[in-house]
Amino acid sequence: MNMDPESRLRRAFEAAMKQVGGDDAIGMDPAVRPAGKPEFGDFQCNGALGLAKRLSRPPREVAQALIDAVDLTDLCEPPDIAGPGFINLRLSPQALAGAIEAMDTPDLGVTPDDDPGVVVIDLCGVNVAKQMHVGHLRSTIIGDALARILERIGHDVHRENHLGDWGLPIAMVLHQLRSDGVDLNALDLPTLDEAYRSAQAIARPDHAGLDAARARHSGPHRIAELEAQNEGAMAARGAAAETLVNLQAGDESLRADWQKLIDVTMDAVQDASDRLGVTLGPEHNCGESTYRTELQGVIDHLQACSMAREDQGALVVDFPDRERPLLVRKSDGGFLYATTDLAAIRRRTQVTDAIECIYVVDARQKDHFRDVFDAADQAGWCTNAGGHTVQLRHAAFGSVLGPDKRPLKTRAGTNATLASLLDEAIDRGTTEVRRRSESEASPTHGLSDEALNQIGRAVGIGAVKYADLSGDAVKDYVFDMDRMVAFEGDTGPYLQYAHARMCSILRRAEDDGCGADLRLDEPQERQLALGLLKWDATVHAAAGNLQPHRIAGYLREIAEAFSAFYQACPVMQAGSDDRKRSRLRLCDLTRRVLADGLNLLGVEAPERM
Repeated sequence: MNMDPESRLRRAFEAAMKQVGGDDAIGMDPAVRPAGKPEFGDFQCNGALGLAKRLSRPPREVAQALIDAVDLTDLCEPPDIAGPGFINLRLSPQALAGAIEAMDTPDLGVTPDDDPGVVVIDLCGVNVAKQMHVGHLRSTIIGDALARILERIGHDVHRENHLGDWGLPIAMVLHQLRSDGVDLNALDLPTLDEAYRSAQAIARPDHAGLDAARARHSGPHRIAELEAQNEGAMAARGAAAETLVNLQAGDESLRADWQKLIDVTMDAVQDASDRLGVTLGPEHNCGESTYRTELQGVIDHLQACSMAREDQGALVVDFPDRERPLLVRKSDGGFLYATTDLAAIRRRTQVTDAIECIYVVDARQKDHFRDVFDAADQAGWCTNAGGHTVQLRHAAFGSVLGPDKRPLKTRAGTNATLASLLDEAIDRGTTEVRRRSESEASPTHGLSDEALNQIGRAVGIGAVKYADLSGDAVKDYVFDMDRMVAFEGDTGPYLQYAHARMCSILRRAEDDGCGADLRLDEPQERQLALGLLKWDATVHAAAGNLQPHRIAGYLREIAEAFSAFYQACPVMQAGSDDRKRSRLRLCDLTRRVLADGLNLLGVEAPERM
């Protein structure tokens, strides 16, 4: 039978509503939902109320007519009517066991998407010469989770780290380092980051300050100081612009030094990715520099389509529903982020043949992506090379906040780096694991330092990732390490511990119940089984809505359902071997689903904790 009883019930009642209501039932939702109170049944059909209104008949009468018409053979016990016309439904033990039997396969009942294809996910998005900060944490782990979820239902996912590795900012820092005589072969990221900020400061003029000083008749010393600052800034920008021209022209020495800046940055990115357990390597890097030869082609296409117009020497694209245009070429002929993003869309849809492009980027970029997506649509790039319509989607995320509800900073008041955050997470996770291992009753008691460190790392990193992924991504959240590493509550360690406890049960039993007949007689067994059957729908909902927090919420519910089952239904002392093996099989299936879900979030599932 179909492993999803809810879908089967919905189809059965759709047919019954057509039979009872005829044309009046067309397009009506049978409103089959999980029951709010298990004592009344497993599911409830509320469609009789809406149909009764269309038919001008009493709801309970229509509910009875639906019961008489519906085919629930081998699926439900006799239904009953409650209240004004709610139909309570309880699966037969055989139907419930059969659904779980069908789910108990290597794929855990997760079905492939109806039309899987290539999906490009734009994630991480670091700028060369700058340290990764907590915003990169969100882009990286949300993007990786979405990639894992989409891969789980059959899509060919291309992760792309859209590096900021081209343009004037990089030329500024390159010029600064070479002017200062820095040994680029011994460069590290903190030094590079400092050089980036220094170059930005040197090249930043203060025209407004000079105008104000003159208007207020400030002293000649102050005016001279501001004039010198502005002259120095313009000279620095001019030198950087010359460096950029030479770089773009292929100067071998400059290109070699430029590559050194990229290598230093990417070494740090790779280290962070490895520590986070994120699938992101050098093969996923796709810098702005890779599009440099395609930008003029984008402009030519926009002009050929009569989309772009000149505005004071610049080139812009207009939209009928908003006043702001999209600037695609500056008056000096320079290109912008929007130009590169359009080139990326064109390549991803026309060359990579993607059916969907997902941008995991800060919510503050909402308007930018709306404009870029609409421009790409006007340009014809929302139909891929194979003729399929392409979805362009911005998976926006909010900010990581400190206890003061402001962007997270260190105690020294500087922006928190991703490396320092991960250091703290691993240290805190390891400390907690070691503390617990001191108890002789702990499953980790007596493990080697290496094993404890490995578990501690999994707990610390898992805590940070789950805290981020368990909430609606578009919302800001407060970073609270104390809460994150707790083994109780809605935390990653709680789920990891639940998985480890299931492993412990199966290890002690030396049996996973494989092949045992399932007996789901107790209410807690039924509730756990019904929860497990939601796994396929949960994965597809998370994929379709780009919402990893649906996976996290489901895992929390399953862990709680298992806890209730374990407390009410003894496994090792089940009373009979058949019942014991049935419960062991349910334990093993729950463990596998929990491990599968944690993996989709990129969280490790230790076997001992």
